[in-house]
Amino acid sequence: MNIFVTAIGTDSGKTLASAILVEALKADYWKPVQAGLEETDRDAVQSLISNDKTVIHPEAYALKEPMSPHASAEREGVVVELDKIELPSTENHLVIEGAGGILVPLNDEDYVIDIAQKYDLETILVSNLYLGSINHTLLSINELKRRGVKLKGIIFNGPSNPDSERIILKEAGCPCLLRIAQEDEVNKEVVKSYASILSNELKGIAL
Repeated sequence: MNIFVTAIGTDSGKTLASAILVEALKADYWKPVQAGLEETDRDAVQSLISNDKTVIHPEAYALKEPMSPHASAEREGVVVELDKIELPSTENHLVIEGAGGILVPLNDEDYVIDIAQKYDLETILVSNLYLGSINHTLLSINELKRRGVKLKGIIFNGPSNPDSERIILKEAGCPCLLRIAQEDEVNKEVVKSYASILSNELKGIAL
């Protein structure tokens, strides 16, 4: 199973959600496009998982500046080409983390969500709850539906808001897979704890 992890925006919690999913499935991890090399997401995931089965695959594009991929690539005089983003070879589950939100541009024509469309990947959407997040989440859900991308489930990140979650899940038509609280510290033990919860949720879903 290959799962694409996307979000309603930058800093929504994709990397933490990806690490929890990787640990729950003992899956491989891949970030196709990394923008910003000082602290990479694959390094973060590696530092948060405990299992010895996961393989962290190298990025298709590793860009220096922590900006939108199209802008970071332009600064380096390169173009991110969708055709050159190829799934790594593995017989394991693969968790694929997008960059930013679903409509972050890779270049002048393609967006992050086009990676999921290219490989017909089932998607998990991370939504962090804040004032305005219902709008941002529903817009993301509607765009996924418009493109025919299958939404496997939603992970809510941050302080719970039951009213917001109810409206979002009603529109999404998919389950809430996990609720991540506002943790004072995120480490391997925290990730392992959430991975146990997520594993139980995933048992009831066809993988």
